[in-house]
Amino acid sequence: MSKFRNARRSDALRCFEIETAAYEGDEAATLKKISNRIEVYPDGFLILEELGKIVGFINCGCAHEVEMSDEEFKELVGHDPDAPNVVIMSVVVDPVHQGTGLSRVLMTEFVARMRNLGKSAIYLMCKEHHVPLYQRFGYNYLHPSTSDHGGMTWHEMSMRL
Repeated sequence: MSKFRNARRSDALRCFEIETAAYEGDEAATLKKISNRIEVYPDGFLILEELGKIVGFINCGCAHEVEMSDEEFKELVGHDPDAPNVVIMSVVVDPVHQGTGLSRVLMTEFVARMRNLGKSAIYLMCKEHHVPLYQRFGYNYLHPSTSDHGGMTWHEMSMRL
């Protein structure tokens, strides 16, 4: 049974383990970045548990003006919890649990929480092979990103709330 909650400091190491298992090379956030995201904006760090164990999470920051290629924002520089735009930094499900529908469950809960917080839009970047997945979740494709985070090619997407 799925359980959702906001992240706590003690979750940082487990989230880092999942992040590094799910993302390639330098695209994974460091333990320091994950800890900072939990500390600065716990309302934007949603944890998914199955049988009492963390199996996935989404974390984000909020901005008045969205610049997806802004690397400093990944450390929440410029984050304003009252800003209307949500910028997702990680959507991660433990590779052991991928393909079981948990990403949809996680994203559905995240979107509902952002609506409840009165947010206007959600933005994210993903690799090309994930574009159809996010389109099924209700995101619209915007354009290729100028970001080369982790040495990868990224695509920007958004959802109006």
